[in-house]
Amino acid sequence: MDGTTIARQCSLCEAHCGILVTVEDSRVTRIEGNPDDVLSKGYICPKATAMGGLHHDPDRLRTPVRRVGDTFEPIGWDEAFREIGQRLRAVRAAHGPSAIGMYMGNPAAHSSSVMYGALLRAALLTRNFFTASSIDQFPQEFVAWRMFGSNVLMPVTDIDRTDRLVVLGANPAVSNGSITTMPGAKQRIREVRKRGGAVVVIDPRRTETARLADEHVAVRPGGDVYLLLGMLHVLLTEGLCDERGVRAQCSGLDELRALVITTTPQRMAPLAGVDAETIARLARDHAAAPSAVLYARIGVCQQVTGTLTHWLVNTINAVTGNLDRAGGQMFASPVVDAARYAKYLPMGHGAWTDRSGEHKSFRTELPVAVLAEDILTPGPGQIRAMITYAGNPVLSTPQAGRLDDALASLDFYVAVDMYVTETTRHADIILPPISSLEREELNLLFPIFSVRNNARYDARVFEPPADGLEDWQILARLITELVPLPARRFTGRALTGVFEQFSPLRLTAAAVAAGPYGVLRRGRKGLTLGKIREAAGGIDLGPLQPRLPELIGTPDHKVHLVPTDFLDAIRAVIDEPTAAPTPGYDLQLIGRRHLRSNNSWLHNIPSMVKGRDRCTVLMHPDDAATRGLIDGDRAAVGSVTGSIVVPVEISDDIRPGVVAIPHGWGHAEPGVGWTVAAAQPGVNVNLLHDPALTDPLSGASAVNNTWVRVSPAPIETPDATSRSEAVTAPR
Repeated sequence: MDGTTIARQCSLCEAHCGILVTVEDSRVTRIEGNPDDVLSKGYICPKATAMGGLHHDPDRLRTPVRRVGDTFEPIGWDEAFREIGQRLRAVRAAHGPSAIGMYMGNPAAHSSSVMYGALLRAALLTRNFFTASSIDQFPQEFVAWRMFGSNVLMPVTDIDRTDRLVVLGANPAVSNGSITTMPGAKQRIREVRKRGGAVVVIDPRRTETARLADEHVAVRPGGDVYLLLGMLHVLLTEGLCDERGVRAQCSGLDELRALVITTTPQRMAPLAGVDAETIARLARDHAAAPSAVLYARIGVCQQVTGTLTHWLVNTINAVTGNLDRAGGQMFASPVVDAARYAKYLPMGHGAWTDRSGEHKSFRTELPVAVLAEDILTPGPGQIRAMITYAGNPVLSTPQAGRLDDALASLDFYVAVDMYVTETTRHADIILPPISSLEREELNLLFPIFSVRNNARYDARVFEPPADGLEDWQILARLITELVPLPARRFTGRALTGVFEQFSPLRLTAAAVAAGPYGVLRRGRKGLTLGKIREAAGGIDLGPLQPRLPELIGTPDHKVHLVPTDFLDAIRAVIDEPTAAPTPGYDLQLIGRRHLRSNNSWLHNIPSMVKGRDRCTVLMHPDDAATRGLIDGDRAAVGSVTGSIVVPVEISDDIRPGVVAIPHGWGHAEPGVGWTVAAAQPGVNVNLLHDPALTDPLSGASAVNNTWVRVSPAPIETPDATSRSEAVTAPR
């Protein structure tokens, strides 16, 4: 395809911005925004320009590799699959199906191959299945299930039509939306204000989004739940709700009113870290706006009160008449309407637990916080083999440094990944899929959460190599290898043939044709995969429309404002506030992200890591001065689980008493295969987070409100480096 420009999407984050990829002499020479893209309209962030670098990266694996001592050597596909099958079948025969664990990371969701990830999980018949969802979105899914009857019904923020946007614990100016796909979020936020609306950001840090807003409210980390309770008190005691409309749509209004009768702004203010007058004003302004929406995301998701906070967000939107309404929270109408049928899927909450009995399953998986212990603890049910697909849990999950030891102790470990990462360096065999630019597909997941209904196709930029395999082909072959040997002699080839006929693209084509816009429903005017493929910028399917009655899956077909388990949990939070610090630790640690970073994916691309050190501890000037620190000093940051050393970055953008460190860094471990990333300063902030600290309702890891202490680091010796470093990680 030399000398051509291909229209597709960047698949590195949820925004999936439309891009134009120009190729000359078999190399990507330019990537720019596609002005004809129906959702991103020409916008791209710097990450999109890195897709060429990822494709051409010499450190990216192109063939399977097998561990030999402390290094890896190439191995053929057939030989790799043969060995994998033999060893996984042996583990299962000796110890049962749950002796094989599986972890699936975020990148899996950026490809339609995720459906084959689900098939592999089903074929394993294991209880030990984990995904990145329990580190970044379980609270939102859990709330959707309990309030609306389906975990897929996480409502979308209708930013393009709202008159009032209130953002809690999210930074869409950098993320471009998460579980609300809004590429070009900066311009969308400006448009809210341009049409006379208001934007408020509630966050301990004055984020990039807060700089675009009318108002920034510097809430205490963990204080969001109390701020929202105070707002609900005002809304329900001052008669600011449309009670008739609420009762027609929802159940539980009386129970909700009784709950918040004592949560006055005056009582909640010290716990929220926000004055009572501001809490009351936020409530009144929300009720008074022609349309308004609270949008919350990962900053409040990753706390012990993550489920309760997202519940209160949805509840405030509902009682003010902003649920399933233009300019409020809505639900998309994608070409494959998974949300319509997801309500029939059992969530299986508590169908089984981890080996301790403390952590319940949810939608057939366990919280990833228990992974290391379930590998390391001997006895019945111990995980003895692992499959990881597109994830780096050593860096992305809180394991107190134990996951390294755990993965190294496995009888067998196979990874589906393009790199030798901090996680996959422990694998016995690594199976690399082809690059994103060598695939063609129609993503079915993110249109479910887009701020405008759309259908967009990802065209292939490069022909894949003759010996390359797509993710789904690797996963399908793993499924066939799990069939016991005598049966596989008869069924293996047949099963492989079936999989070849049902590629994700063929399945997608059939689903589009049968979907709400498809030819099987609308005749000649209906959509087909071919029509979507021919539209270089995608097809605009219009603004979001009210549709909750047809989607809701609760038994009474109403929104449940006060699920019983939420009521019990919130009473405990009110009676025993979560604000008390851990003895000996006086600062609260939160996370932050950068526009040129997306977890650990892009740290091996020079253009994405150039410039000043981004793995720093951000501190308020008063906190730094109290500890005798100045900008650029090395500081020791310690918690009950570990200690790291990072440079100090001083700014009054952060609330006093709070510090922020980004996650996804720390690539200097022996055996890591990405050379650029390994040379970067940075350290794994998850060494500071206690894996035992989880949201008691959903089981999600609470990594965004850790109590720490900060002090000057020991003076470097002459041969020491200036990079960030881990000091301790209890084993």
